[in-house]
Amino acid sequence: MGIASRMNLLGTETAFEVLSRARNLEAQGKQIVHLEIGEPDFDTPSHIVDAGVQALKDGYTHYGPTPGLPQLREAISENSRKVRGLNTDPNSIVVTPGAKPIMFYVILALSEPGMEVIYPNPGFPIYESMIKFSGAKPVPMQLLEESGYHPDLNDLKNKVNDKTSLIILNSPENPCGSALSAEELNTIADIVKQHPNLYVMADEIYKDILYQGEHSSIAAIEGMQDRTIILDGFSKSYAMTGWRLGYGIMPLELVPHIVKLAVNSVSCAASFSQIAAIAALEGSQEEVLGMAQEFSERKTLIVEGLRSIKGIRCPEPEGAFYVFPNISETGLSSNDFEDRALNEAGVALLAGSAFGEFGEGYVRLSYANSKENIEIAINSLDKFVNSL
Repeated sequence: MGIASRMNLLGTETAFEVLSRARNLEAQGKQIVHLEIGEPDFDTPSHIVDAGVQALKDGYTHYGPTPGLPQLREAISENSRKVRGLNTDPNSIVVTPGAKPIMFYVILALSEPGMEVIYPNPGFPIYESMIKFSGAKPVPMQLLEESGYHPDLNDLKNKVNDKTSLIILNSPENPCGSALSAEELNTIADIVKQHPNLYVMADEIYKDILYQGEHSSIAAIEGMQDRTIILDGFSKSYAMTGWRLGYGIMPLELVPHIVKLAVNSVSCAASFSQIAAIAALEGSQEEVLGMAQEFSERKTLIVEGLRSIKGIRCPEPEGAFYVFPNISETGLSSNDFEDRALNEAGVALLAGSAFGEFGEGYVRLSYANSKENIEIAINSLDKFVNSL
């Protein structure tokens, strides 16, 4: 089969590959602790499910407007005002099936051959994959272990040039769990303002899972709302991964281009999911806060556990539900550690190298699992590492 050469530019998300291998081992009778998938292990709150069921009964089973149902865009606008302090025009919001399409569309709309896009590394692997697919040059912004996986902003300033079309920020960050401070965001904003054709895509999908302080958005800084595309969704905050619903908040002039890409690819997001999302935003946030508190307790458990294992260093996350420990002193590469942890310790985790060139020597563990299973995983990894 003659496969188009552009397909060689696309990478993948290895979490699903490791999940498949883990499932095969389970089918053979092996016990596996799943710390590979970035998915809340909680059920969607019942009031959201009820709203989705009622929406189906009420006939929300047809196409909706490509940018999203007007009532959801209004609800997102109001939520953005409360959470980010932004005066957001509902017409600047585009709703998509999951948040990844926003990422794809923004990179495709703003980047092309001859341009450069700066992205966090280690970082969500689809950033680099999609930058390459657009034809632009991916420029990694290294997140440093010694600074708690925060970037060197002087280095960032030196990377920006007239070819830079986009800077991607992810805070709280996957896979490292770091969260950019208000001071850091102000410094980045100052850099962006020096380049009139430079934009920021702020991936804020984990904004509700933050362990200290309040979420800060670069879009809320003076002069930055028209230079920022916010990527967000419902999967992480509301345990709605299977509902497939995300959104972007962007400059109005970009909206028709993003909508055009959506028309050509997905048409629209599911209408009943959008009605459920309104209930998520406007209903009680008690379960969201409860999930964040549970993640905080698990974070303490897994960090202390990993630090007790000889040869492993583990910075403490500031948000999201991942740890990114340094395993270089074990003598194993990231891929070897991933493979042997699965097969010998029964712990499914991800090689840090799957998150970019600066992830080698690290692994990512998701603590979106029970405390009991986390303790089992720590004990198994301790035995495994000590046996090396």
